[in-house]
Amino acid sequence: MQQNGDKEHYILEIIANYSEPVGSGTISNDLRRKVGEVSEATVGRVLRRLDERGWTQKDGFKGRVLTSEGKIALQKFWDDKRRRLDTNRFLELTRGEEKEQLVNILIARRAIEREIARLAAEKATEEDVRQLNEIISRNLQKLESSQPGADEDVAFHKLLAEIAGNKILEAALDLIREEGQLSPILEYVRQKVGSDIVSDHKKVLEAIARRDSEGAEKAMVRHIEGIIADVNKYWEKFGGKE
Repeated sequence: MQQNGDKEHYILEIIANYSEPVGSGTISNDLRRKVGEVSEATVGRVLRRLDERGWTQKDGFKGRVLTSEGKIALQKFWDDKRRRLDTNRFLELTRGEEKEQLVNILIARRAIEREIARLAAEKATEEDVRQLNEIISRNLQKLESSQPGADEDVAFHKLLAEIAGNKILEAALDLIREEGQLSPILEYVRQKVGSDIVSDHKKVLEAIARRDSEGAEKAMVRHIEGIIADVNKYWEKFGGKE
């Protein structure tokens, strides 16, 4: 992002951190702590630009607040920033033997999560099914609006592990998934090769809703094996580079 764009979004972040309207003096001081020396005139120009875009508005003489459009713009900035960090993390994994490491992680997940899915189908309540379906719905909405859905992927698998009720399996899954750090990377891979996780999650949930433990296990195995296939496809297509 360009330097001016950085200032705009840093200012949006500063305003969002306050529960009351923020004056330009406070904004200037907080911005300096983020980006170094910056003139009052520069801050004033950026604030006027944000007002013109409808991202901020004045509240009398009290200062500025974010508009609903400003909150959306700030969320998009955060999403894009996280995506860049995730991409950098992915590029680290594409070096040398890292593809094998990623596949090995998925093989370990397959062993653990097939049992988690089986237990979840045996123990899930109607409320559990409702919550899982809600996660899938949120993921689908994000997919349709081209937003990252890694958080929903983490939430889906984590809730399944909680429903399964085996603390050892749950702890092992948290460890292997690196507390969700790999989800954005795998989402990136699947997007590049034209796959998505929502349809896989739906099939797992359908089996759980039927209390079909064997079907849930098979759906989960197909899900993980599909991710492994996508990782291999990505390396074949891009050679670990783009």
